[in-house]
Formats: sequence, structure tokens, C-alpha cells
Amino acid sequence: MNREIIFVTGGQRSGKSRYAQDLAESLSADPVYLATARRWDMDFEKRIRRHQADRGDTWQTIEEEKHLSRLDLSGRTVLLDCITLWLTNIFHDNGYDTDASLQEAKAEWYRFIRQDFRLIVVSNEIGMCLHAPDEASRHFTDLHGWMNQYIAASADKVFVMISGLPLQLK
Repeated sequence: MNREIIFVTGGQRSGKSRYAQDLAESLSADPVYLATARRWDMDFEKRIRRHQADRGDTWQTIEEEKHLSRLDLSGRTVLLDCITLWLTNIFHDNGYDTDASLQEAKAEWYRFIRQDFRLIVVSNEIGMCLHAPDEASRHFTDLHGWMNQYIAASADKVFVMISGLPLQLK
């Protein structure tokens, strides 16, 4: 297998995860679901359970909040869901320092994608909504936008989801 990166981005509830999951299942009989969610509260617990229920028994689930490059996923089809939660963990753990978080995320991403695998990556386009009302949220939106650009540049294919429909950009 040669490394392939497919980036799927879009707004909240645009159909990103469903599209990415269907794509992974069409490409592999035993895909890996790489979950980056941190269990912050009961709402996140419900979201995690919903995502788990949406996947069948053929999926192997791996939970990793930040250190993606620790995992050996060579030869596998991997669905990473999602960059937004991964960046949230990094941003929080860096005391909301945008520059330190961007540096850490770029370095970790670079180490992670050196593997020989098929990677389907889900992210959000959070900068397409209302302007964030507080400084930390505005800085996270900047961080997220810069990281999405970095990931898209490394991707072989890029899709944006709009109202459940994929539009291929790259």
C-alpha cells in the first residue's frame, strides 16, 4: 500500500463523518477508527456513544487524544475523526497558546503521516460561521484554519461537505 491522505472538511452536521465512514468501509474490510475526542462532559459522552453505534463490528477503534505518531497503522485504512477535537486537546494543554499549539500540531502531523497507510481525515470549517465572541475562541479559529491548510496541503484528495454532499476540491 502506498500512503494516501483524503481530507474531508465542512461545517458542523454537514455529513463529514458519515461520508468518511462510508468511504473507509468501501476501501477496507477492517478499517481503523482513530478517535481523538476527550471525554469533557456528558454531552461528549453521548456524542461518542452515537458515533460508536454508527459503526459496525468490522471497525477497530483506537482512542488517542494527541500523540497520533505513537501508533503504528502501516498497511491500514484509518479514519481519523476529528482534527477539531485533536486541536482542542493540544490548545487546552498548551494553555491556549496559539503559536505553541500550531508548532506542536504541525510537528505531530508530520511525524504521523510518514506511515504507509490510507488515511481519511475529518475536520471542521469553523471559520465559516459567526465571528467568535472571545479571544481564546478567535485564536482557536485561527489555529484551526492554519492547521486545516497544512493538512490539505499534505492530502492527495480534499473534499468539502455541504448539506450532506461532497464537493472535491483537490
